[in-house]
Amino acid sequence: MVHKTLLAFLLSLLAISCSRGPANSTEPSSGEPPRIASVDVVQVTPQEATITRGESGTAVIPIKISAGYHVNANPPTYSYLKPTEIELQPSDGITVEFLTYPDPVVKTFAFAEKPLAVYEGDTIIKATLKADKSSQPGKHNLSAKLRVQACDDKVCYAPGVRDVTIPVNIK
Repeated sequence: MVHKTLLAFLLSLLAISCSRGPANSTEPSSGEPPRIASVDVVQVTPQEATITRGESGTAVIPIKISAGYHVNANPPTYSYLKPTEIELQPSDGITVEFLTYPDPVVKTFAFAEKPLAVYEGDTIIKATLKADKSSQPGKHNLSAKLRVQACDDKVCYAPGVRDVTIPVNIK
């Protein structure tokens, strides 16, 4: 019985170590190009929004897309493409009145029959927020989710979601 348990344990360790690939390897062992996660080519650095209680203000959400990649605009050119979109969760008496997405860049790609509306490089999403009169003054954080689908000039990658925190200062 002990031998069977020991053998099962050793086989488990072998399976785990084999599933990790070669030691110290940064490249896939199959010779395939590395897999790109859509969220890995997008950086989000929200600026602090300052809002007076009972009034509205703008949260500026800069997005930087790595060189050589683009993300689908909102709205996208085709309905089957995943748009870039941000979803903010109301909290602490702060609500979202509306979102403003940037004007897209329209580019031609070999994989699409007509030019696509995309964002690339540096772009900005804006959220108009309202602070209730009963909101507590001070620093608050709104949770948000940024959904993106990154592509290069040959292929689009699986869509992804990045968690974002929007700092809000209520006066």
